[in-house]
Amino acid sequence: MDDAMSGRLPERDRPWVMRTYAGHSSAAASNALYRRNLAKGQTGLSVAFDLPTQTGYDPDHELAAGEVGRVGVPVAHLGDMRALVEGIPLAEMNTSMTINAPAMWMLALYGTAAVEQGAELRRCAGTTQNDIIKEYLSRGTYIFPPAASLRLTADVIAWTLREMPRWNPVNICSYHLQEAGATPVQEVGFALATAVAVLDTVRDSGQVPAGRMGDVVQRISFFVNAGVRFVEEIAKMRAFGALWDEITRDRYGVTEAKQRRFRYGVQVNSLGLTEAQPENNIQRIVLEMLGVTLSRDARARAVQLPAWNEALGLPRPWDQQWSLRMQQVLAYESDLLEYPDLFEGSHVMTALVDDIVTGARVELEKVLEMGGVVTAVESGYLKSALVASLADRRRRMEAGTDVVIGVNRFTETEPSPLTAAGAEAIEQVDPAVEAAATAGVREWRAGRDAAAVDAALARLRADAANTANLMPATLACVAAGVTTGEWAGALRQVFGEYRAPTGLAGAAGAGGDANLAAVRERVAATARELGTGRLRLLVGKPGLDGHSNGAEQIAVRARDAGFEVVYQGIRLTAGQIVAAAVEEDVDLVGLSVLSGSHLAAVPAVLDGLRAAGRGDLPVVVGGIIPPADAEALRAAGVARVFTPKDFALTGIIDELVTVIRESVQGGESHPA
Repeated sequence: MDDAMSGRLPERDRPWVMRTYAGHSSAAASNALYRRNLAKGQTGLSVAFDLPTQTGYDPDHELAAGEVGRVGVPVAHLGDMRALVEGIPLAEMNTSMTINAPAMWMLALYGTAAVEQGAELRRCAGTTQNDIIKEYLSRGTYIFPPAASLRLTADVIAWTLREMPRWNPVNICSYHLQEAGATPVQEVGFALATAVAVLDTVRDSGQVPAGRMGDVVQRISFFVNAGVRFVEEIAKMRAFGALWDEITRDRYGVTEAKQRRFRYGVQVNSLGLTEAQPENNIQRIVLEMLGVTLSRDARARAVQLPAWNEALGLPRPWDQQWSLRMQQVLAYESDLLEYPDLFEGSHVMTALVDDIVTGARVELEKVLEMGGVVTAVESGYLKSALVASLADRRRRMEAGTDVVIGVNRFTETEPSPLTAAGAEAIEQVDPAVEAAATAGVREWRAGRDAAAVDAALARLRADAANTANLMPATLACVAAGVTTGEWAGALRQVFGEYRAPTGLAGAAGAGGDANLAAVRERVAATARELGTGRLRLLVGKPGLDGHSNGAEQIAVRARDAGFEVVYQGIRLTAGQIVAAAVEEDVDLVGLSVLSGSHLAAVPAVLDGLRAAGRGDLPVVVGGIIPPADAEALRAAGVARVFTPKDFALTGIIDELVTVIRESVQGGESHPA
């Protein structure tokens, strides 16, 4: 039987770009990891930066304490970038950089290092994520206000259009919207609203001729999340493509179909990975990969998969290799790439796609009617919508309506041989990394021409104060030896810093949670006994960790249970948290740390409370915390440690009441 009769393609499709999201400790260590992964068949780089780098701080800044090299690689200056890419031919590489607020800075460092290698910028291919809107809604690595941030994005787009035409200057990122609670309809609608804001900003900046908007559109890529409901995810991606084609044709007049093509990369859902029975994460990852590869007409151009143990901590190189091999088995051993689209003509798929398109169009129009995505961010509408959706998702999981194997059903288990090694089952970051990075950046500063640095930063501030494209001044800063913190600091002086809405005000209550009434009565009874009127809980996010979903959900449920909740958002110093606890006279401090910096961040708060005369104030901690670290925190004075396996929020709130009672009544846990 020939290919036409069998339905096969005349020629097998080329596989997508295969990446592993990686980086930790130092530029040199990350470089060694990248080279090993490339030797194993990885076909592109995906660079993870640490939180100080993502938020524009050098390793020796107060807020960087405990965060250096933990969730990615620290890059403080051109020397670090040189070490990061040493021996990797950037002219031949496709590099994705997960960087947003300092995206312009990191692209300038990367481009400079490429030129030093002898590469032509016009040949360099890759992506800067550079989507700041979702940072205000989920990841929290924003620096500047929305309008100033969009200006930086537009400047990068206009510059790369001229100088790096193969580069994707922005990656509209719906991934973290899903993590923050977005339904498929919200994910598509809100992401497209962001894309419209970016394109409108570029169009209205006057930097790109009207006739070249098609060239801009074809370099816009997307970065999406794929959950375990893979049939729905396939429909979501087909809906994304249909709406993108419509918007770029009708709003921006792009007539060439090739330029309107929806181009996206994917990281499958890390949020859905479980600490309980982590071996189940393997099949989750495989199913999620199918959602973005099965449909040829909506197939991802690049895929990166998490590792089975990411809910436990930082994956090891072997764990990353396992995830890479999953992609390779699908691409090279299966027959997936031999056939045209498997869903063309499917009544089920057509109906699913139509539903998502209709709903997403409504969400998009709602945001545009408000005045666009910036207004929707600043008003708190988008954040409130996501917090409410995530609260609904959590309620379904707690009620058992949404089944999570090993967590709320089939929890009986044999011991996992994968985790038998304890802490050895995850990558360990050497505490000496931070000290080395701090010494390194100070040595770098000492070896520069101070006058050249001052002049470059003065030019950057002057250009930021007018309408000049900021990329030339940024490249001059790179050449002068300016650091990440200095570049961001200069722009902070001009643009200011921003505190995004927390979204708690518009969040829904806990609805039909049968246990909540009993906890609410216990909260009220305890408050009466203590004579405080209401129990007061401070929810704090110390350090640079911006993943606030868990903290927000605890705050919402505690408020529903009758607590008065003090929550000031993300990126607080230990001193700010202590000051708020004392000033607000709270009954309990709850700290949320997901970045792995808990052993530095939490003791700093405990020490601060003791110094302020409030060492009696109980402190609880939640986050991705290994058992040995949890024991160390309890020994340091923490009353309770909660990890992702503690998914029942109402039960957690009940335990918080117990902690308060123990602290004031010597252990009596229930009121008479």
